Amino acid sequence: MGVGGILMVAALALLGSRGIHQATATALFSFIFTGVLGTWLFQLRGSIDWKMTVPVCAGAVLFSYLGAMVNSRVDAHALALIIAAIIIFAGAYVLLPKRAGAQQLDGKSAAQQLLLLGVGAVSGFGSGLSGAGGPLFSVPIMLVLGFAPLPAIGVSQMLQIISAVSGTIGNLQYGSIDFLTAAWITVLELAGVAAGTRAAHAVSVIVLRRAAAGLCIAVGIFMLVRSL
Repeated sequence: MGVGGILMVAALALLGSRGIHQATATALFSFIFTGVLGTWLFQLRGSIDWKMTVPVCAGAVLFSYLGAMVNSRVDAHALALIIAAIIIFAGAYVLLPKRAGAQQLDGKSAAQQLLLLGVGAVSGFGSGLSGAGGPLFSVPIMLVLGFAPLPAIGVSQMLQIISAVSGTIGNLQYGSIDFLTAAWITVLELAGVAAGTRAAHAVSVIVLRRAAAGLCIAVGIFMLVRSL
């Protein structure tokens, strides 16, 4: 669904006995490789709209690094609460019925290109800050703005590479990455990406939209309850 990265952060913190800062840095590093595989698989199916993807990734380059820097300076408890609230809000908003006659955005106009640049900046910063990967933020935001679900998920694959690389550079300076843990979880993540890509192209747009929203809400509530 393009929004599953936060599950790895939660798993590393809860089941892997990692501090929240090391969990975010380790998870983000592993998303470099899942992003590469996801991008390749989506490109093979022709599901990546590069006119949308380029501005989103451009906006994420600097802000992912800044997010990682801020991550190292924010209290872990406060960080978890903020991220949980954002995820729940995004999922709930996506579930709202679309306005009658609403036009679906295609990213071709200059105004929409600037909008996508902003999406990349917000998503990149959120990725570096939370360690969840840019798709957690970009997919709900793009759905809310009126972009179609499948192109939004396609954009998120390439965004994942850019935000993970930039954020990891920041974490190498300010954070702590467990490379041994990242090595073995990446193998399993890659298998999940392959299975998830097939599912994303097999279900209807409505099902995809509801699934993405439901996943956001469920993960957000989980993080909120755990933090409280």
